[in-house]
Amino acid sequence: MSKKHKQWWQHHEWPEGEGAERPWPEHWSGKPAGLFAWFAFMFGTLAVLMLGMGGGLIYLLVTAVERTGGRAAPFLLGGCGLALFFPWLMWLVGRRAFAGVGTVAQVMAAAEKVAEGDLTVRVPAYGRRHRFARLAHSFNQMTAALQQADEQRRNLTADVAHELRTPLHIIQGNLEGILDGVYEPTAEHLQATLAETHSLARLVDDLHTLAQAEAGQIALRMEPVDVTELLADAQTSFSGQAEERGVTLAISFVGKPAELTINGDAGRLDQVLGNLLANALRHTPPGGTIRLEAARQDAGAGNSADSGAVSTVQIQVQDTGEGIPAADLPHVFDRFWRGDRARTRADGSGGGLGLAIVKQLVAAHHGRVAVHSTPGQGTTFTLSFPASPKNTL
Repeated sequence: MSKKHKQWWQHHEWPEGEGAERPWPEHWSGKPAGLFAWFAFMFGTLAVLMLGMGGGLIYLLVTAVERTGGRAAPFLLGGCGLALFFPWLMWLVGRRAFAGVGTVAQVMAAAEKVAEGDLTVRVPAYGRRHRFARLAHSFNQMTAALQQADEQRRNLTADVAHELRTPLHIIQGNLEGILDGVYEPTAEHLQATLAETHSLARLVDDLHTLAQAEAGQIALRMEPVDVTELLADAQTSFSGQAEERGVTLAISFVGKPAELTINGDAGRLDQVLGNLLANALRHTPPGGTIRLEAARQDAGAGNSADSGAVSTVQIQVQDTGEGIPAADLPHVFDRFWRGDRARTRADGSGGGLGLAIVKQLVAAHHGRVAVHSTPGQGTTFTLSFPASPKNTL
């Protein structure tokens, strides 16, 4: 490490305290020096050899000039030039090589710390144009991504434990109450316990589906799917719940069934719509409306200039509910996220995995999902899937 970089390191104010990230811990100090010494030895040896060869060449040429009476003078000048050029070339190559020795050594030491489980290490990078600086930046980006993934894993474990704890405590309390004689083993108490076991089963199924979808291992039975039938089935399935809550559930289509056909797994697509409708019903007050709409967007339609665009079928789930604040919109597809942290499963708010599953299943169908919401006016989820050719049906 150069003197300039060492002084920069010593006088730089790194964050202190628990969890503070220092790119170069103190116990790394010997590793850059060792690597520098190794490079210096190798290049020094080569430099000595080059100087020796150059000196020998000059001696031979001088001797030849003396013996030939000056006729070999041009060869002497050329030999002297070569004898000076090669050491200069070695110096130039060595300078460029030594410029990145410190960064390479720090990356090596940081990689060892990452292997030991420390994902907070970072490598200081000097500038952005030098190739070794780009190496340091790439390494820092990698460790930052690993650290974020590790934090998400820890949060997921904590969230799963929290979600499992509530129904397990209810089941345990009900069963202990019946065994201790506090509760009578009536159908009401048994039904409440059974309902919690169903909640546990749904949570486990949702976690399994989400894990498979994120790993790209979910099994899909791809076939032509008529979107008009898909929406009609969803309306039939949720019409009873909507009527019970006093919510109007309507569907509409733009185009013929042959134009509203996509290639997908009908069961998984029904699950996507079911999760969106269940979410809409939870947040739409009595007297509100939930509308399912489907339309085809042909390639090149509108003002799009993308020559590679493909036709899509868009499905929208619109509600006139409470809406989502703008600050919460980026998080609606996160696992176990709820806009109202006070909600629990007891009020029908679900386990917080429905929208995360929607995002993964839509992606598995090579589609996209977007959300738009205005607080107090409602929320619209838009699903876009590649359309099948119009003559599919």
